[in-house]
Amino acid sequence: MTDQLKQPVFITLDGIDGVGKSTQMKSLTDCLEQLGHRVLALRDPGTTPIGQELRGLLLNSELEMHRRTEAMLFMASRCEMIETTIRPALADGISVISDRFLLANVVYQSIGGDVSANQLWEMGRWANANLQPDLTLLLDMPAQNAMQRISGPADRMESRGVDYLESVRQAFLSELPNSGQAFEVIDADRPAAEVSFDMINRVKAFLNA
Repeated sequence: MTDQLKQPVFITLDGIDGVGKSTQMKSLTDCLEQLGHRVLALRDPGTTPIGQELRGLLLNSELEMHRRTEAMLFMASRCEMIETTIRPALADGISVISDRFLLANVVYQSIGGDVSANQLWEMGRWANANLQPDLTLLLDMPAQNAMQRISGPADRMESRGVDYLESVRQAFLSELPNSGQAFEVIDADRPAAEVSFDMINRVKAFLNA
């Protein structure tokens, strides 16, 4: 095991609801730990006390809000997480994995035309103080198939329906190159073990590079 493999990395995992992010977050965490990394796994929005409060407001509240309001609340939560959790962890040599990041914010809030993707990238990079993931992993599958995997009450995003989620899926694919210098699209419409195997091989190749 080389010292290079132990350098902290910041990896984000994204995709529409139902693609299996929670399962793959666990696989990715285990992979990095086996390679000698100390790992901190996060979710966006959430993680910090402020983030938890905003997550409840954004995803579980029945309050109506403008898309720009929604976008800025997501960014406020992320700003707090970056400054209080992500940057200190990376500075301490701890690798960070985040379930969602700015890419999701841009994609979900740009659908519908109230605010453009370019505006959201600009706002988000300011809120993030230009922090970008070292690697973004996009779990991709048709929205119809992903919706069939979702159990329990729909949150604010899921309740917008399958056509909306398919639009989100296509936006993820088109906006992914703006997420950072390194990114991968992984076919998530397969058994979880196959998805994990593919994802881990790509992460190892990235680290070895």
